[in-house]
Amino acid sequence: MKGLCCHSNGNIELIEKPIPVIKDSKDAIVKVAMSAICTSDLHIMHGAVPRAIPETILGHEFVGEVVDIGSDVKKLKIGSRVAANCITFCGECYFCKRGFINNCEKGGWEIGCRIDGCQAEYVRVPYADMGLSILPDEVSYKNALFVGDILSSGYFGAELCEIKKGDTVAVIGSGPVGLCAMNCAKLLGAEKIIAIDIDKYRLDLAKSKNLADYIINPLKENVEDLIKNITHGHGADGVIEAAGGENTFELAWKIARPNAIVALVAMYEKNQTLPLPEMYGKNLIFKTGGVDAVHCDKLIQYIKNGDINTDFLITHTVKLENILEGYKIFEEKRENCLKVAVVNE
Repeated sequence: MKGLCCHSNGNIELIEKPIPVIKDSKDAIVKVAMSAICTSDLHIMHGAVPRAIPETILGHEFVGEVVDIGSDVKKLKIGSRVAANCITFCGECYFCKRGFINNCEKGGWEIGCRIDGCQAEYVRVPYADMGLSILPDEVSYKNALFVGDILSSGYFGAELCEIKKGDTVAVIGSGPVGLCAMNCAKLLGAEKIIAIDIDKYRLDLAKSKNLADYIINPLKENVEDLIKNITHGHGADGVIEAAGGENTFELAWKIARPNAIVALVAMYEKNQTLPLPEMYGKNLIFKTGGVDAVHCDKLIQYIKNGDINTDFLITHTVKLENILEGYKIFEEKRENCLKVAVVNE
């Protein structure tokens, strides 16, 4: 089969590899129908993910059909249409039992990082009953492509904010995760969503899709002043930082009201500074981390019911054989690229 390998020097190459086989009784083999290119893949290429193993096939966002299962797989059957969780988790360890699957003692972010990923024709999924969600007939592969990563990340950010009905939530970054976070924040009860980005196209998209009530471009407007005006001088009740830019962490805590929650779901390539003397007295709560994507089944139901639709995030589609071009489009944000879907035929 073909798969996109990330070499130790950060270069990527479409290579031939054997089709994966069952290695553990809880494994499943999935024939990939569609995968996606993620910013996390770029972080691996740039050497910003220390735990990533070189010469691994990239990719962790995918949907497809189960073609083989281990003897201890109970939920899935051969032929099941599934969406994948970006996290490998056992469901039994100390952290899994508490819902912290990103910290699974036997897994974590494995697929496309430490074991071969989904930007290939087939992929092996450990702990398949945990990491694969069966799709209802009403939900297409396209509908469900982002369930296990960027949609889960957006939901995670909104959930971390402990949103109460009527809250005002500011979302820094109107990329795929930020847009998903806006949708999820509204589902969880936020009354006003403020989208912040320097990309006009993405801000306009957030507004046109009714994901944001206000849009702010920091290059043209004073973010702190505008948010004070919107919130009667208080600041945002919750802030979701989904950008990971040079100064977005600083912006996040500055626009939060006293006693607010700041949820950091962005992946930074540089250390951030926590200026405690400056923020003394704001009594802020910071929550951060890789996504604990424990709500995939719930998110699929939201999609089925029409409460969430992420189809518009797919702005470009390429075949697996053209995936290198897809990476160029995605990394360079050509033609207002949000997400590139990679299809296998």
